[in-house]
Amino acid sequence: MRHYIALTIAVTIFTVPWLAVNFPDQADYILAGMKNIGSQLAAVITHNPRTIAQLQDKYNEESPTSTSKIRIVIVPGHEPNYGGAEFGNLKERDLTVSFAEDLAKFLRENGKYEVIVARTADTWNPIFADYFKNSWSSIIDWQKEHKDESLRIISTSPPQAPPKVHHNSAPNDMAYRLYGITKWSNENNVDITIHIHLNDYPGHAWKVPGKYSGFSIYTPESQYANGTTTHAISEAVFRRLKKYNPVSDFPGESDGIVEERELIAIGASNTADAASMLIEYGYLYEPQFTNPDTRKLALEDLAFQTYIGLEDFFNPNGSKSLAALYDTLVLPHTWKGALSENSKANEDIYALQTALLVDAVYPPTDKSKNDCPRTGKIGPCTLTAIKAFQKKYNINENGVGKKTIEVLNRYYGLKAI
Repeated sequence: MRHYIALTIAVTIFTVPWLAVNFPDQADYILAGMKNIGSQLAAVITHNPRTIAQLQDKYNEESPTSTSKIRIVIVPGHEPNYGGAEFGNLKERDLTVSFAEDLAKFLRENGKYEVIVARTADTWNPIFADYFKNSWSSIIDWQKEHKDESLRIISTSPPQAPPKVHHNSAPNDMAYRLYGITKWSNENNVDITIHIHLNDYPGHAWKVPGKYSGFSIYTPESQYANGTTTHAISEAVFRRLKKYNPVSDFPGESDGIVEERELIAIGASNTADAASMLIEYGYLYEPQFTNPDTRKLALEDLAFQTYIGLEDFFNPNGSKSLAALYDTLVLPHTWKGALSENSKANEDIYALQTALLVDAVYPPTDKSKNDCPRTGKIGPCTLTAIKAFQKKYNINENGVGKKTIEVLNRYYGLKAI
């Protein structure tokens, strides 16, 4: 197609001077057409989006000598030492780094992936620090070119619905660094970019939890070059995360996967070639994050489920073996003693809630995962589920005593494997 366009332009270049002398009106029309063709040609040349088939073929390359790997950039949300949600002493920007390290570990252990983490808690990865320093002006120019192109796309496309969720604008320098990560990714054949965040709702006091909970995945709109592939990967990750975690109940996020056209991280202005998603893994004030006894396990398990979701996309027939009987790091678990409402929030109760969830008695039938999160603390939801569990297995006991622990260990303990 490009060759035909180029030939047409070449013929027109030599023909227009003659037409300009003999048929000036027609020459104007042809020149206008050339301008439009040039714009379309530039758009075609600019983009090199990853297709679903390309990524899956690359992952499943059978040659033992192949060095081709799926290149993934993981971007912990916000800047080193700046920005992001805060709740009490918790800072989103620090937790996302811990999460990124966990996800990178799972991916690297696979051998099919090459992983680049964009920053630590204190500084940018030298790759990006040098790129920001040496390419700052070209990043700004590149962003403007894509913004102009995006305006052309929008002007010739059907009207789009307004964004479902309002996002705060990033200051200029932060925005250009995000564009810079995208530009570098395009230039270095990155296949997938994952931006990691924890959400917040501004309508609550500093140390009082907000009313919303749950995760959501933001993807580019389908009109963008990386939209279709990103959506396919996001659906695989979404299915894994949804099994154990509540989907966001914030208005506009309740579908779980939200298309966005202006979110810089995932390719605003049609900038990204890589499949690019931004995942809000929950709200910072949710108890599994605020409780130091469950936080590490909760974050690591979310990272593991994300990894399994990626494996589902690339290798749906082989991903089950990665998690033995369970697709969570929480199980199997060995319970050593009785638990009660007075027990301090801990991993034993978090694992209990997870086992009850797998056993389909948690949350109770009239509640949702948003109503009954896994908190590591026994409350009304857990007590109701325990009674249903005891009824199911003919356990005659009040609370989580010796008999209940014995059945839990039988079905969900290490001996179950």
